[in-house]
Amino acid sequence: MAEQQFASDNYAGICPEALAAMQAANAGHAPAYGADSWTQAAADGFRRLFETQCEVFFVFNGTAANSLALASLCQSFHSVICADSAHIETDECGAPEFFSNGSKLLTAPTEDGKLNPDLVRAIAGKRSDIHFPKPRAVTLTQATETGRVYTVAEIAGIAELCRSLGLRLHMDGARFANACASLDASPAELTWKAGVDVLCFGGTKNGMAVGEAVIFFDPRLAQDFDYRCKQAGQLASKMRYLSAPWVGMLESEAWLSNARHANDCAQRLVRGIADLPGVSLAAPVEANGVFLNLPLPVQEGLRARGWQFYGFIGGAARFMFAWDSDPARVDALARDIRHCALPAAA
Repeated sequence: MAEQQFASDNYAGICPEALAAMQAANAGHAPAYGADSWTQAAADGFRRLFETQCEVFFVFNGTAANSLALASLCQSFHSVICADSAHIETDECGAPEFFSNGSKLLTAPTEDGKLNPDLVRAIAGKRSDIHFPKPRAVTLTQATETGRVYTVAEIAGIAELCRSLGLRLHMDGARFANACASLDASPAELTWKAGVDVLCFGGTKNGMAVGEAVIFFDPRLAQDFDYRCKQAGQLASKMRYLSAPWVGMLESEAWLSNARHANDCAQRLVRGIADLPGVSLAAPVEANGVFLNLPLPVQEGLRARGWQFYGFIGGAARFMFAWDSDPARVDALARDIRHCALPAAA
């Protein structure tokens, strides 16, 4: 087996709780297309977790989750306000525009990937004539592409502005669990209680093999979303294999313990290299990602030692930690960064 790498939290396998639930769901036959007991149990589990009667849908991946959720909020002549580094802008191959039949993404320049009321207001109020796509929704990424988290107060401030402007608020929660763990806040506090209309809750990066949950806190917004999923090829015939892992994750609270462990490993790396000259954080470490400003010789030295990582926003080296990250392997990375950095500083 290859040694662990920290280039992406997508590298990790399936956590035991999700795998056990999939194995349990594999016994015998079950009704298709979501009419099974596992899908009902997973949806009910989310309603308990979020403390509200939300509408829940299961799809294969984050691209579909975010794109279909935004499409449900917009018509083709609408627009969506997002950070310029948002995943839906930089890494979805135009899927949000495709599934919405053309809703335009309006990007706000940010240094940390976080929107704020002033940025949203500036873009929403830029033009109101019929020649410009009418703003309809705002999307937040939790945690952001630079590893920052939105606090409850920050979300509530944006949501209040959205309500005043007639905008809907969507949250891309690919690493939503990590944000909950970081802030020690409940899922309800970080979503509908703060004013979020729809959340895409990421399972893949949290320990599942595949699958995300699209959660509507206003049931009216979910009208015909099942048809949208079917049309987009996201209605699994054997739906229990998408939903059952969520049962295992929710009942065991592995969704939270997995995120806490990943976040702790990120902090562990930071502690291991905190005193290194010439090495600095490109962004505060608030979730499970560490973005480091590393001199080129250090990056080359790490790659020569077999480490894999991505050059990310602003040229920083990105290291992501997962539910199964081995603390000993994290320490090995820290030692190698030290080894490569100290000669460079001499």
